[in-house]
Amino acid sequence: MKTDENIINYSVVIPVFNSQDTLVMLVAQIREVFLSQNLTFEIILVDDYSTDKSWEVVCNLKKEYENEIIGIKLSKNYGQHNAVFCGIVHSCGEFVITIDDDLQTPPQEIIKLIERQKETNSDVVYGIYQEKKHSWFRNWGSRSIQRLSKWLFKYPGKGSSFRIFTKQIAQNLSIHKHPFTYIDEIFHWYTNNINFVDVEHQKRLHNKSGYSNWRLIKLFANILFYYTAFPLKLMTILGFIFSIIMFLVGIRYIIQKIFFNVPLGYTSLIVAILFSTGIIMMCLGIIGEYLSRIYLFQNKKPPYSISQIAE
Repeated sequence: MKTDENIINYSVVIPVFNSQDTLVMLVAQIREVFLSQNLTFEIILVDDYSTDKSWEVVCNLKKEYENEIIGIKLSKNYGQHNAVFCGIVHSCGEFVITIDDDLQTPPQEIIKLIERQKETNSDVVYGIYQEKKHSWFRNWGSRSIQRLSKWLFKYPGKGSSFRIFTKQIAQNLSIHKHPFTYIDEIFHWYTNNINFVDVEHQKRLHNKSGYSNWRLIKLFANILFYYTAFPLKLMTILGFIFSIIMFLVGIRYIIQKIFFNVPLGYTSLIVAILFSTGIIMMCLGIIGEYLSRIYLFQNKKPPYSISQIAE
C-alpha cells in the first residue's frame, strides 16, 4: 500500500479490458463527481492486458490529468478480480471505490455509495442493481455465484463489483497473495459491517462483456476450490453413502448364494466394478483439483504482474 503526504479522500479502482471507447467519458464523469463534491481523489486504471488501444488511452489520460491518474498495465490477462486487487494494492485513499469500465454503472451513482457509507459508518457498502442490463446467461451466472456464496458462506448472497470500502479493509486485502483473489469473500473474513444501496444499471453501449460463458464457469470453479472445502465434504458424504449401498448389495448377493444357490452374475459384477470405479475416479479428480491449487500456492504464483506504469 502506498503512502502519500497529501490526504486523498477516495481512490477509484477501475479494471480495464478492451474499453478504449468508454475510458475518456468514464474518467471525465468520475472527475466531475468528485470535483462537484470538493473531494480529493485518484483514479487507478489497471489494464488487464487489453488487445485494443485501451493502454494508449490510459497513457493519454495520465498526461492530461497527471496528478489524478495512475495507469498500470499487467503483463498478461489475470482476470477482473486480480486486476482490481492490483489497483487496491496501489491505492492510498481513505476509502477505495471499485467500478467497472463499461459505463453500465453511471459514475454519478458513486455519491450514493459515499452517502450510504457516511450514514451507516460501514466498512463496506455495495451498490445493488435492481435490474441488470446484461444477457440472460450473464444474469443467471451472477445470480448463481451469489446464491453459492449465500449457501456456502452463510452471507447475504448479494453484492456487485460497484463498492466502497475503508482503507483498513484495503490494507487487509493487500496481504493476500493468492493466485486467484476473490475480493468479496475476503471482505467477510475481516468484517460483518457491510451495507447495501440501490443503484442504477444501464445497457452496455460499446463492445460485449468480458465475461464469456467459459469465464463464468471458471470463476465459479475457482471460488469453489480456492475458498471452500465443499467438494471434499461432498466427496466424504458420497463415499459414505455409496459404501453403505455397496455393502448392502454385497450382503444381498451373499445371502442369495448361501440360501438360494444363485450364481453371481457377470452383469451384476461388472455394474458393481464400474459403479465403484466411477466414484473413486470422481473423488480422485476432486483431490487433484485441490492439490493443483495447493501446488500453485506453494510455488507463490503471483496474482498479477506489472509490465508498465503510465508516466
